[in-house]
Amino acid sequence: MLPAWLNRNVAGMTLTSFLADVGYEMVTAVLPGFLNTIGVRALALGWIEGLADGAASVIKLAAGWWSDRIGHRKAMVAFGYFLTGTALAVFALAASWPLILLGRLVAWFGKGIRGPLRDAMLAESVPEHARGRAFGLHRAGDTAGAVLGPLIGVALLAFLPAPSAAAPFRAVFVLSLIPGLASVASLVALVRETRRSPQPHLRLWGATRDLPRPYLRFLAGVGVFGLGDFSHTLLVLAAAQLLAGPLGAVRAGQLAALLYALRNLSYAGISFPVGALADRISKPGLLASGYVLGSLTALLTAVLFTFRITAPGALAAVFALAGIYIGIQDALEGAIPAEMTPPAARGTAYGLMGAVNGFGDFAASVLLGALWTAVSPQAGFAAAGLVMLAGALLTARTPGVRSSAVLL
Repeated sequence: MLPAWLNRNVAGMTLTSFLADVGYEMVTAVLPGFLNTIGVRALALGWIEGLADGAASVIKLAAGWWSDRIGHRKAMVAFGYFLTGTALAVFALAASWPLILLGRLVAWFGKGIRGPLRDAMLAESVPEHARGRAFGLHRAGDTAGAVLGPLIGVALLAFLPAPSAAAPFRAVFVLSLIPGLASVASLVALVRETRRSPQPHLRLWGATRDLPRPYLRFLAGVGVFGLGDFSHTLLVLAAAQLLAGPLGAVRAGQLAALLYALRNLSYAGISFPVGALADRISKPGLLASGYVLGSLTALLTAVLFTFRITAPGALAAVFALAGIYIGIQDALEGAIPAEMTPPAARGTAYGLMGAVNGFGDFAASVLLGALWTAVSPQAGFAAAGLVMLAGALLTARTPGVRSSAVLL
């Protein structure tokens, strides 16, 4: 018999995220290899990822506040999934970085709308004592799609006709529309929302200012960590560049995508266990431990570049570690806001969390891309690792958030 917390909404949002990530990660995993074929450098990728994250961060806060104001979220979430599921297909037409940037911006606009509102809906769909498990299961389903997506992308690269080096990559981008649109359909069909009373006089600044002070202090640690938490597209690019010398660009791109699939498999495997553990212990403390692993991931990547290490085992270990820390981060950052903020402000709380993360991701990706190009990749990854460690130390000082309910 299924546990009571595993209801229709939890299952529906998990399936939606699974399908969305199949499409998104098909593109993400092969994108660095495609960029190598059209001559786009790490600095440009850093700006693309950073600007997309920065744009999304503004949307996250506005969307979260607006959903609190109007009293419902589902239609906005569906629209966000539609944008994310379709915009990346424009990469098929790209000859250089501007169209890549445009597609990323539109997709991240959608991600900025959907992310905090979906998390708020998920938090409201389960009792407090089961939120860690609900978010852990959701992230596991999300990441199962992130495992399958790169595998599909790599298989398509291997079997599609290749009249030019870029042609099979372009076909993958177009085919990502199939799971992207299916994710929208599953959300509309399966997820139900209980509407709340509108708050027509709610103002953005007032709603943000009135959030509990412990939650705002918690966000300080999240924000500092985010300043080093670079997009993992740059980690895939690192693997592709390290492997390109001995293997060639296309083969290196395929293996880098497989490493990314390993990262996502590690993420999927850890998400539910860490969510279940979070229902029993201090969530901020557990999150801080994940942040430490994030710092270690960046520092080890710097070591790979310093010694030009291309051994499959070493690369696999770094990508697996990256998956573990992201699994901890996503499950805990999803569960904590609901326990530190009142229901009437939950959309704003999740939106502000998303905005803080988005601005951090912007700075981190741009900084890493700039240091990579101007100094060296090892300098960029080392700097990111040290900043992430500072965020972990701040987060570890947040008072524990613990459910007092009896666990099922």
